[in-house]
Amino acid sequence: MKGAPGGVPIRRRVVLLGIALVILNAYWVGKASEIWYAVYTLVSPFSNAIFTLGVLLALNVLAKRAYPSAALTPQELLLIYVMVTMVSTISGHAFMAILMGTLAHPFWFATVENQYVELFGRFIPEWATVRDVGVLRGYFEGDSTLYVREHVLAWLTPVLFWSALIVAFYGSLLGFSLILRQHWMEHEKLTYPLTELPLQMATSPAFFRSRVMWIGFGISTFIRVIDGLHDLFPVVPAFPPNYRLDAHFTERPWSAMGYLSMSFNTAIVGLAYFMPLDLSFSTWFFFWLTRLERVIADVAGWQDLRLNDRAAGAWVGIALIVAWSARRHIAEVVRSAFAPPGERDPREPFSYRTLVVLTGAATVASLGFCLALGLKLWVVIVFYALFLAFALSIAYVRAALGPPYHEVIGFAPRQLMVEIFGTRRLGAQNLTGLTLLYAFNRCNRSHPMPNQAEMLRIGDRSDIARRPLVWAMVLAIGIGVLATFWAYLDFSYGYGVLARARGWVGNFGWESYNPLQRWIQSPTPSDLRGSAFMLAGMGFVLLLQGLRSRLIWFPLHGSGYVLSGADWGGMIYFWFPVMVGWFLKSLIVRFGGMTRYRALMPAFLGLVLGDFMLRSVLSLISVGLDLYMPSSGSGHTL
Repeated sequence: MKGAPGGVPIRRRVVLLGIALVILNAYWVGKASEIWYAVYTLVSPFSNAIFTLGVLLALNVLAKRAYPSAALTPQELLLIYVMVTMVSTISGHAFMAILMGTLAHPFWFATVENQYVELFGRFIPEWATVRDVGVLRGYFEGDSTLYVREHVLAWLTPVLFWSALIVAFYGSLLGFSLILRQHWMEHEKLTYPLTELPLQMATSPAFFRSRVMWIGFGISTFIRVIDGLHDLFPVVPAFPPNYRLDAHFTERPWSAMGYLSMSFNTAIVGLAYFMPLDLSFSTWFFFWLTRLERVIADVAGWQDLRLNDRAAGAWVGIALIVAWSARRHIAEVVRSAFAPPGERDPREPFSYRTLVVLTGAATVASLGFCLALGLKLWVVIVFYALFLAFALSIAYVRAALGPPYHEVIGFAPRQLMVEIFGTRRLGAQNLTGLTLLYAFNRCNRSHPMPNQAEMLRIGDRSDIARRPLVWAMVLAIGIGVLATFWAYLDFSYGYGVLARARGWVGNFGWESYNPLQRWIQSPTPSDLRGSAFMLAGMGFVLLLQGLRSRLIWFPLHGSGYVLSGADWGGMIYFWFPVMVGWFLKSLIVRFGGMTRYRALMPAFLGLVLGDFMLRSVLSLISVGLDLYMPSSGSGHTL
């Protein structure tokens, strides 16, 4: 492929290799997630993508010696990493499992008692899901196969429709990422901390010659090897993945703190080292502040702190801050798009006119697909506005500050719209359509936009030809979504999502449809109290932003609040390793200065690399032997 000006061109065979690895990763991530509940898209960067890059680097060393012409350039290695990352935003527990759980659930579980068909089944388009219970039997019970005519034909139309819808949604976000690319990278000079590991692996020969890197690598590797041996031979002692503190707080008011676990994840410690100190401090500070709030509320007799409503408003507040800070750049993009045709900015893969047209087309297509699901236009517009707000805020927080984990759960657009407008005004048909879209914002762990923004940053820093980079990302999304649907249907019919699958794909339908059933049977008005708390959360992050802009020393960051202020999610699993990373970095910077901080960077990257590589090896052993191995990353212990 010929490159755009200002970048190293990419050979076509590299893109073909990338496509093959996209398909393999779609299957691997999906099966590991749903058969063994090994969640590889929980933390960013994705461990399967780092593993793929690591294997390619090892093979590339051999290729340079035996067949130099077959060796890949650093730009080509990173292009493949980008493609694998794109498919990983689709496959796995954080997105496709939720979508498949939603699509397959309603007609298999429909009974006279729950009245699924009467309540909302008539609002689901026939071509959007599978209604034939005979076709669904093998999917849920297993010991069957996808590859019979009835199964293929029943799933073909839903798969094509949802694939097109996902490509449109992801394409629109990629367009917005491209529009903001120059502003974030060149004007605001965001650092994109989570891109450091793949860039160092592919472009820095000194990285693998660093002794301190191998020390960090060895620590994480040793822990994973011992845990893997424990899986195979239980007599071997294992390192505990976490320690439950809440077991010691069983009496009121301390029991009000809820779930409280100390994770001993070395990869998170390594990634937290690259977070700005004020953010890493803010995340664990606000985590404990919300626990203190719960204790005080329990003493005072307050029933509900509305933490999710406050956090939802705070995320929207971050989006408003992002839009306001980029207002001049966005105005320039719009002006350029409607100005007389001129030369394209060589720093951009497309002219702003082309970019605005493509982004607009993808956005319109996204709205059109939502309308086809039966949603009214005003509902679609509000849904997409909330979807885009979460995308902008999560992408910005990742690009500026690099949190490795950002579970935004419990306040998807559907829930927020129910609180703002009430179920009476939305009506059963709109509520059903919003339920079908639940997967797009259920937990946001592997959200596409932050990953897209980071992949564009990798292309910029490694000098990958810009236009081929964008088209490779689009290709990976398009082929990746089809490969992921195929993978899920293939192993689901073999194992049965309610028979031998340990993941949650068979259970997500209850999470999607139980609220819908309740809302239709018991309509509710707008929740004014919840809306007020959303505004309070929004006002709080705007206040923090104002204080930080006027008081240089102010330590609390609004992004830290949104990452830890909700009822669940945020840093609930990883507050402790983030605190450890913050503490170590604070000591190093204070007593060794920036020189010592930079010298020790490879050691902390080694912690991440060792953990990710060995976890991936254990996962392949688990999948290959059809064996449950918790140390490969099962569940949220990682």
